[in-house]
Amino acid sequence: MVYNNPLDLIGNTPVVKLPGENIYLKMEKFNPGGSVKDRAALGMIEDAEAKGYL
Repeated sequence: MVYNNPLDLIGNTPVVKLPGENIYLKMEKFNPGGSVKDRAALGMIEDAEAKGYL
């Protein structure tokens, strides 16, 4: 899949269910920046855009 905007990827982190268990793992390494900080960064960018800084 190809995205034109990396911001479109934030919030769609894959989740994997462990076989035979009721445990789910969030695969943070698949975030665009490879970090849990992507969602916080998106919030800061959207706030700056709303205030006209960007």
